[in-house]
Amino acid sequence: MDLKLQRKSVLIMAASKGLGKATALEFAREGAYVTIASRNPDNLLRARDDIERETGAAVTTVVADVASAADIENAVRVASARTGGVDVLVTNAGGPPAGSFDMFDDQAWQTAYENNLLSVIRLIRAALPSMRAGKSGRIVNLTSVSIKQPLNDLLLSNVFRAGVYALTKSLAAELGKDGILINTVAPGRIETERIVSLDRRTAEQAAVPVETVRQKWLDQIPLGRYGTPEEFAKTVVFLGSFANTYVTGQALLVDGGMVKAL
Repeated sequence: MDLKLQRKSVLIMAASKGLGKATALEFAREGAYVTIASRNPDNLLRARDDIERETGAAVTTVVADVASAADIENAVRVASARTGGVDVLVTNAGGPPAGSFDMFDDQAWQTAYENNLLSVIRLIRAALPSMRAGKSGRIVNLTSVSIKQPLNDLLLSNVFRAGVYALTKSLAAELGKDGILINTVAPGRIETERIVSLDRRTAEQAAVPVETVRQKWLDQIPLGRYGTPEEFAKTVVFLGSFANTYVTGQALLVDGGMVKAL
């Protein structure tokens, strides 16, 4: 299938590692002009080198904190430099800290809001002018399966990821007339550093081996394994491609069948 991504400008946030990096790699494989953003310049350059080595594509980097409105505006400017706009926007941010309600004060809530919801709003706002001008665009918001089924000990993520899905649904109705499709892709247990860290935290709290925690998750996944970042990224790339011409306002769970909600 031709995903029609050749020479399209793609901006991917929080792309120095994990799901963001895997997504950038897949877009680069499809011939897109990829710009990756991250707060950490060293990780960013390592990610760029890895992607260029694997694909032969030239990757643009921009240091950006998703909590900074100025950094977001700059990231969109950098990604627009080659083609005059952003064709595909992938919003992403590191997950907020784990914990229950009594653990979080106002500042913790504010930080999670700025990183995981307000950043998405700002990024879309910054990318929309060029998309509207071209009557075309794709936006993919990376969230979590918690948008369908809240996860224990991940209160902040549960709340703000759901907000991103509500934004996605709402904007699909507004942006369709402009030829812009917007969706969210929600990972389940994908083998990333964050999932490894969360499993370790759960094991420590329960005073059990991490293998025990992992097995409890595996028992809930019909495919019997954690997913790979590459498997997740391929789904993002299709929804963010111009082969996708009629899917918008949707949440696609990449979870091996774990979530049972309809």
